[in-house]
Amino acid sequence: MQRKPDLEGFIAPGSRAAELAVRLDLTRLPRHVAIIMDGNGRWAGARGLPRVMGHRAGIESVRDTVECAARLGLEALTLYAFSVENWKRPPLEVRTLMGLLQEYVHREIQTLQKNEVRFRPMGRLQDLYPEVLRDLRWAEQETAANQGLLFQLALSYGGRAEIVDAARALLAELRQGGEGPEAIDEERFARHLYTAGVPDPDLMIRTSGELRISNFLLWQIAYAEIWVTETLWPDFRREHLIEGILAFQARERRFGGIVSMPAGKGVQGA
Repeated sequence: MQRKPDLEGFIAPGSRAAELAVRLDLTRLPRHVAIIMDGNGRWAGARGLPRVMGHRAGIESVRDTVECAARLGLEALTLYAFSVENWKRPPLEVRTLMGLLQEYVHREIQTLQKNEVRFRPMGRLQDLYPEVLRDLRWAEQETAANQGLLFQLALSYGGRAEIVDAARALLAELRQGGEGPEAIDEERFARHLYTAGVPDPDLMIRTSGELRISNFLLWQIAYAEIWVTETLWPDFRREHLIEGILAFQARERRFGGIVSMPAGKGVQGA
């Protein structure tokens, strides 16, 4: 359930974020926003820094975006942090990213608690380093009772891998119950996705100007509105999230039909 927006004290008067926020229709916010965080390497390269410094700078963007989503009263926010393909990156970069994950959950746990955020990692989590998975599960447990935003962090994640994993789980369920393929429908299949029980994204944002979805939430974004910004992820802040939501609210959502649905009244997930 979406909570009532509470931006008081969070957005500075006279700021760009404040100018944008007054244009929001707070009764038609997206329930679920998904973001492809892209541009860390380019951000670092433009400053003559190692790529890992771009990843570190991106932590500030995660903090600001999560708190803004929580303050707006969104139901869910999913950030694409590490793909199954990212394991092919240089070992030092991978190890640094894993260390930054551990640093994030320990440093930000109080902020998550203060904003009633529930943290949930998702993906092929068994592929993560044991000590990283331990810390992620700790943060998930610590925030499980919170009643606000569900913050999902996609790790060792791939949309195709998720669909394969769901198909395997559903097949095992059918075999156990002695059922045939006629028992399969979209709703039942979706119950085996990593995002089971979470509304599908209404809005997907990609930073850095790239026009591709990079194997992210392939099943779930069937009717999501897509908004791309040239802003690199380390520079992404609350005003950019609000800008994306304003673009979402300006669109008509038809879901394959003729009668449009106002932005913000999204399709319920499994």
